[in-house]
Amino acid sequence: MASTLPRIPIFEALTKHDVTSIAVIHGLSGRTFTYGELLNDVAAAKDKLQKSTNGKSAEGERIAFLVENGYDYVVTFLSILAAHAIAVPLSPAFPAHELRYILDQSESLVLLSSDKFQKQADEVLKEGMKTSPINYKQDKIMLGNKDDHVTLEEPTSDKGGMMLYTSGTTSRPKGVVLPHEVLTAQSMSLLVAWEYTSKDVLLHILPLHHIHGTVNALLTPLFAGSTIEFQFPFNATAVWERLAAPFLPNPDPSKKPITFLTVVPTIYTRLLASHSSLTPELQAAAKTALLPSNMRLNISGSAALPTPVKKAWTELSGGNVLLERYGMTEVGMALSCGLSFDDRIDGSVGWPLPTVQVRLANLETGEIMGQTKEIDTSASADEAEVLGQIQLRGPTIFNEYWRNPEATAKEFVEGEDGQGKWFKTGDVAIRKYVAGAGKSDQRWAKGPAYFILGRQSSDILKTGGEKVSALEVEREMLSLPQVSEVAVVGLASEAWGQKIAAVVVLSDMGKTAGRGGKPWSALDMRRALKDLLVSYKIPQELKIVESIKRNAMGKVDKKTLVKDVWGEEAVASGGNAVVAGANGNV
Repeated sequence: MASTLPRIPIFEALTKHDVTSIAVIHGLSGRTFTYGELLNDVAAAKDKLQKSTNGKSAEGERIAFLVENGYDYVVTFLSILAAHAIAVPLSPAFPAHELRYILDQSESLVLLSSDKFQKQADEVLKEGMKTSPINYKQDKIMLGNKDDHVTLEEPTSDKGGMMLYTSGTTSRPKGVVLPHEVLTAQSMSLLVAWEYTSKDVLLHILPLHHIHGTVNALLTPLFAGSTIEFQFPFNATAVWERLAAPFLPNPDPSKKPITFLTVVPTIYTRLLASHSSLTPELQAAAKTALLPSNMRLNISGSAALPTPVKKAWTELSGGNVLLERYGMTEVGMALSCGLSFDDRIDGSVGWPLPTVQVRLANLETGEIMGQTKEIDTSASADEAEVLGQIQLRGPTIFNEYWRNPEATAKEFVEGEDGQGKWFKTGDVAIRKYVAGAGKSDQRWAKGPAYFILGRQSSDILKTGGEKVSALEVEREMLSLPQVSEVAVVGLASEAWGQKIAAVVVLSDMGKTAGRGGKPWSALDMRRALKDLLVSYKIPQELKIVESIKRNAMGKVDKKTLVKDVWGEEAVASGGNAVVAGANGNV
């Protein structure tokens, strides 16, 4: 009996790929799964899922799932889409009370768990639930009959998709609804911009409850027919060994060169720090793996990329420049530098991606800023800059926050041209024309490039009437050899409105860089920054810590950080307590 899948874009794409080509590799075991096997297993998993819902149709229902990164995750995710349901990926690292909140708020019909997480699912559902999700224990996915023929049938619903939850730093996390058509638009935009192909081998070392891991590194390469090799959780030595494997003196023929790597800045930092600890043979092979002729594309996102990290990676990789981009849960990817190395501008996230419309709204007046108001690249660092909040529109933008019309209405503004609403991201940027950039044959990568200055609520600080970008100060501080990590925040000040402060993790050099071999101090910091920043941007206060807590995507919750370090609320430029944005750059 032939299996069926709905005729929606992702399955239309999968059926066109070579059924014998490798779709997924399990990095630890080396086990491989073809596109033919994937199609059969998705169809079978869809049928089993529909039988687990106690007779209720899965169409439009939320199906939450706890499944480890790998082939089982891919099959589970696609099977939920095939059932016209809404996939709600959960992080196994979340405590039970957070998972209960997501299950209750999403009103999930089912909590699906793989064998590895069935005990955790039982614990989550044991008590404290307002709703009653079906506890569906999914067996280990076995490869289907390779000879089965999967046919496509007309979809019976348009209610399927995915729902991801915001980080919840301002209030309880919100469910971001991403229907099929939005997920497809996001993938198509990236396919054009980053030119995924069936020849790409992508190393997947990211969490899968964020849009970076699910759309950029899973759904889009599946559309292209790429190979995805899972190696999670991240381990620096294991990553180096995998990258180097095809270039060792006696290489394993089953290990193809990794051509595509997209991760967060902290992973690049850890890779750079650990490279020198490898054996000489492994070091040499790893450097060969990073050459532009072998690794087609290396991308950094989800947090600001420190310039020293970008420079060090370029040197280690023989000139392979990291590509930066900007996105968030609600919009997928919105801006990106281009494939040409000349278009990978330091400190910039490039240009609007295909089909994405972007505009800036003046922070002071709310006026929509036109191209004539851009800042010339010759402007000095201390010259007044017109800052604008990024607003986005287009088919890649989410529809709504789940069961939260008030929050949805608050984050959108009507367009004056009658062509739809604009989503207010809460992120602030400037635009600059950059000499030598924007001249490639990528038609979307033209005009003034965007430079992100941070979250309007937590990264745009106001001291003595002057606006300061915390990200700019962080970037300059990270260029200092005494600084390993830094977070710049605003503290309440009667005299200045806000006082610029820095939380710093010292490098080994910094621990003895002060006078008399003492640790680097606030006075040392001010001296070091004197020639790098105008005086009002230099932090007035310094706190040295052993570590700065980050989430799985490398982000710092500055509101919590200020409370932990100073025991007080951070203060926004308007004088009110900072409520860090929930819609972070992802």
